[in-house]
Amino acid sequence: MRFAEIPGNGSVKQAMINMARGGRVHHALLLYENEGCGALALGLAFLQYLNCENPTEEDSCGECHSCRQISRLSYPDMRFTFPITSGSKVSGAAKDLTCDEYAPIFRELIQKNPYFLENELGAALGIEKKSGLITVAEGRAIMQKLSLAPVTDGWRGIFIWLPEKMNQQTANMLLKSLEEPQEKTIFILITHNPESVISTITSRCQGIRVMPLTKAERALIKRESDDADASLYEELFKSLIETVSSRDLQAALEVGEALAGLESREKQKAFCIFAGEGIRNLMLFGRKMEAVADVSEDADWYRNMASRLPGSFPEAASGVFGKTYSMLERNVLAKILFCNMVTRLFAAAGQR
Repeated sequence: MRFAEIPGNGSVKQAMINMARGGRVHHALLLYENEGCGALALGLAFLQYLNCENPTEEDSCGECHSCRQISRLSYPDMRFTFPITSGSKVSGAAKDLTCDEYAPIFRELIQKNPYFLENELGAALGIEKKSGLITVAEGRAIMQKLSLAPVTDGWRGIFIWLPEKMNQQTANMLLKSLEEPQEKTIFILITHNPESVISTITSRCQGIRVMPLTKAERALIKRESDDADASLYEELFKSLIETVSSRDLQAALEVGEALAGLESREKQKAFCIFAGEGIRNLMLFGRKMEAVADVSEDADWYRNMASRLPGSFPEAASGVFGKTYSMLERNVLAKILFCNMVTRLFAAAGQR
């Protein structure tokens, strides 16, 4: 994976290149993104750049031995960790499983589409109706990998996809490695919900925001199903904000019913993340900071909503969406959750 193959996020690419060329590579990066915006692809491109035998000022060569290995995901000093449980493709006690059992499926999914979503990973692994976790067994597997001598002379990369799915015991196992890393070892953590990552992990990482893609950039990766989801989330988000701002509780509750009816819990969580980003933009418009908002053709809508809602609404709404996400993680009944979410947003919109 080369930087040139990844649309958008030019500032992130340049920051990674500057790190590598300046010899100031942080031992642990926390890339936080909205789903499907390219954090995993950027992490792979960074590892490839670090190991490239003939790098330019802008990218890896894509042709040397290490570039070919990383692009094929066959580089021996690389490990992928992600949430798992037992399912239709791998059986056994969930607490004893590691990502080694699922690694071929994960790598195949990356090869097909490095912009995959959480629900797509669950479907590929055969655990779409279950909540995956990063368990103690996987923590031990990572430590075992680190205890072995590297196969190559290059950088070793440990990718942790969705560290928010890691429990405290697993996190504790990794703290020393994050705090006192081995030479030429980099952890690349990719999160969709940075507030839920255990604080002791976050504090040891350098955070990098991967910005949402524009419609033109999304078209370059040809994610038709993702585009359809994003359009649906946008429609539901706008309907929700418009109905609470106009004080139409019945209409707002109907939006809540539509959210509860989304086909999977992962899509419900994806909506909460999308809504959180929308609320951030609403806050920026309310504070006359439109220039730094991630908004293009919707500027008039955000400007109008910011003028209609109280100044305290964005902060309150951000907490509401974050709480709803957390409760979805705990498998609380969606109908109850989204009804409660709507009523709390309605109350926040009425605070003058």
